[in-house]
Amino acid sequence: MLIYLDESGDLGFDFNKPKTSEKFVVTLLACDNTVTMRHFRKAVRRTLKNKLNRKNARSRIVQELKGTRTSLTVKEYFYRNLPESGWHIYSVILNKKRVYNNLRSKKGKKKLYNFMARFILEKVDLSKTGEAVNLIIDCCKNKEEIRDFNNYVANQLEGLLPLKVPLYITHELSQHNVGLQAVDLFCWGLYRKYEKNDTVWYNVFKKAVKFENEYLK
Repeated sequence: MLIYLDESGDLGFDFNKPKTSEKFVVTLLACDNTVTMRHFRKAVRRTLKNKLNRKNARSRIVQELKGTRTSLTVKEYFYRNLPESGWHIYSVILNKKRVYNNLRSKKGKKKLYNFMARFILEKVDLSKTGEAVNLIIDCCKNKEEIRDFNNYVANQLEGLLPLKVPLYITHELSQHNVGLQAVDLFCWGLYRKYEKNDTVWYNVFKKAVKFENEYLK
């Protein structure tokens, strides 16, 4: 099984600042196997080639799909090219205004993020994972944060995995990983639903959402 994790929004708590979000969203894209992932790879590459990097259409090459920069038309094209089965979306949406004060510090934010990641990962059925579980995360943390996150998640998920199934956690650049690009699109759609009450893109892929929960509602 391959699981891709992404987040949208921020963990800032100064709500007087115009760019501070009210919600923070953590989303997973879980693919049953590498065959499903190959279909995602084809969908991303086809979308980039046919919709964003058409021959003679533009001088600057678009290297990746991003939720914030990709139009609805392009997102819909991408979705039409995805496999019909073998994957699901899981998401937890944090209502930041109800977060306890002790979790609003720098140390508290790390604890909060790790908890949310664990919370949503526990919703995935890990009893039928194949030979291994690969968790891939966008590379946006420093070395200490990566170590803390990996240790925390590995310890929490150990009891949920079959004894012979190893867990591998990697932090990669999204422009080099199509799974991270795909989950970014879905995570942005869920964020827009709860932050802006905008469900246009969400409605396109909502049937693939297996778990969705607003935390501290």
